[in-house]
Amino acid sequence: MLPVEENSRSPAVLFRDECLLAVSKPSGMLVHRGWADDEEVLVDWVKRLTQQQKAYPVHRIDRGASGVVLFANDPQCAKIFQSMQNRFEIKKTYLALVRGRPDDRGCIDHPICRKPGGPKLPSRSEFIRLYTIDIQPRTCSLVAVIPKTGRLHQVRRHMKHINHPLIGDANYGKGAINRQIRTCYGLHRLALHACTLAFAHPADGREMLISAPLPKDLTEPFYRMGIPDIKKLINIMDRRESAPI
Repeated sequence: MLPVEENSRSPAVLFRDECLLAVSKPSGMLVHRGWADDEEVLVDWVKRLTQQQKAYPVHRIDRGASGVVLFANDPQCAKIFQSMQNRFEIKKTYLALVRGRPDDRGCIDHPICRKPGGPKLPSRSEFIRLYTIDIQPRTCSLVAVIPKTGRLHQVRRHMKHINHPLIGDANYGKGAINRQIRTCYGLHRLALHACTLAFAHPADGREMLISAPLPKDLTEPFYRMGIPDIKKLINIMDRRESAPI
């Protein structure tokens, strides 16, 4: 079950052993330098924590998103994780607040590129609607999204494709709606949280499920909107996810 409280605006260790490190990234922090020149990125924080000259992120999440980011502890583990990532054997689940009322659940099969300017590749995401609420200026829904592939901004672009863009999304959403929700409810960020990662441990094959607490910069706006106990909604997600689409 997903914890539902986190006060810190800094990264936090979720799990650590001889093979891997799982970190909770706050919204607003980049995983690594590439398209920007931030003073500090998550890779820097991990290098200080581990006292190593290099960090090995297995994947990344958007700057505006919060949640679980997985690191390998050495090049050998990184190679194993990369192979698992390429075979889509690391299951990621996101929580997102979107505009409108999507279907109860569905599958989005829409090709998108892996990087800017690259060719469009097959891309697939599944979603489960957890809760819908009428707020100003538009009805919104909390959804769980499970990407089955790994493309650039996949969750955001797929939800936009079905006309349910994420709240707080400056690229794919509506600025006027984002600004009004920010003013009314204090949501000052992208409403996207990487809540869980599930995978087989590369050392012994045991089933791993790593959860990142939902941070206060999401829980407090959700409370003001009238979204009920997130723990109950996570239970709904767990039940619906076990049913076939």
